[in-house]
Amino acid sequence: MRALPGRPAAFLVLALAISARGVFAEGLTVSAAASLTEAVREIGQSFEKATGVRVELNFGASNQLARQIEEGAPVDVFLSADEASVDRLEKKGLLAGGTRRSILSNTLVIVVEKGSPLAVDSPQALASERLHSLALAEPGSVPAGIYAREYLQGLGLWQNVQPKVIPTENVRAALAAVESGNADAAIVYRTDAGISRKVRVAYEVPPAAGPRISYGAAIVRESRQASAARRFLSHLESPSATAVFLRYGFLPRR
Repeated sequence: MRALPGRPAAFLVLALAISARGVFAEGLTVSAAASLTEAVREIGQSFEKATGVRVELNFGASNQLARQIEEGAPVDVFLSADEASVDRLEKKGLLAGGTRRSILSNTLVIVVEKGSPLAVDSPQALASERLHSLALAEPGSVPAGIYAREYLQGLGLWQNVQPKVIPTENVRAALAAVESGNADAAIVYRTDAGISRKVRVAYEVPPAAGPRISYGAAIVRESRQASAARRFLSHLESPSATAVFLRYGFLPRR
């Protein structure tokens, strides 16, 4: 199983990596939100062993992955960190009818570098003069950033925090900004914080108090591996795959 890059010049990168779909005639191409990287890699490996179907993985920001599909990238299954990106494709008739589903949830956390003396014990601390920079996945287009912006807006904090925001390509880039010391703090998913040894969770947003986070999944209408795609989608909701998601800190769909 190979992971393919999800980048802004994404369609070109993906098309070159897959060049001539026939190369992967017996494989399955899955485009998944960056926050799903470790869990979906593990689940993809178990699916390969169980079925003999090769899985090619393409990770990135959900909005960018949706754009790839709009531009004709040969993708079989789309796993988004939000429902809006799935809505977008569904409205354009790009998804296979009856295959859409919500599979997971998550929650937001505020992280700081592991050795940081910053005390961010509440979201209000983000507006403090002691905190100079806050990394967010692009808050105008990337799900993790949109969730964070909506949360801060609901608390009446966005206006004060916005000047400090460092927008990043996706949620993993926001995490990396803190790991590298290029941002004082970041708002990421709890699952992202869990895979890093360089940050600590300073504050966890209670699921009931935060935005409703929903990971949507569907088969792309133009999939040439519809049968394998349906098997993979079913596998994502199997007890074994659910156990993997829970181990990485994801929450059951709500």
